[in-house]
Amino acid sequence: MAKKSGNNVLLENRKAHFLYFLSDFMVAGLVLTGTEIKSLRAGNASLSDSYVTIRNGEAWVNNMHISQYKDGTVWNVDPLRVRKLLLRKQEIRKLERELTGTGMTVVPTKVFLSRGYAKMEIALAKGKKAHDKRDTIKERDQKREMGKALRDQGKGDKD
Repeated sequence: MAKKSGNNVLLENRKAHFLYFLSDFMVAGLVLTGTEIKSLRAGNASLSDSYVTIRNGEAWVNNMHISQYKDGTVWNVDPLRVRKLLLRKQEIRKLERELTGTGMTVVPTKVFLSRGYAKMEIALAKGKKAHDKRDTIKERDQKREMGKALRDQGKGDKD
């Protein structure tokens, strides 16, 4: 039996797209324990309020919640522990340059499986102001109304 190809998205941080202007997307490996990956595959995790920090030349993801695996025993770890991201040195240096002295942060946007390994998509983010969020809501509502009008127009032609 052939394996499925492509990426299997396990988590998505939709809130990040609303709260931040996102740019410079990167994919990083994620260091997890056995029970964490089992819990992640079961969908017992959350990316809300998580962020990435750079310390001692290494990238770490904070506040990523992965619930304890229900069948795990002593191998279960703290659900909010700090997890290491696997990035190349030049990628880490680039993130450090972007973060120093600016109002930027790095947020995770997706967690997915690639060939059996957990990967995380991260993005450089700049916070949106209240009026920017209102503009985003307005654009989303206009797209919804246009789609609804097109669907209704198509139904009227068939009569």
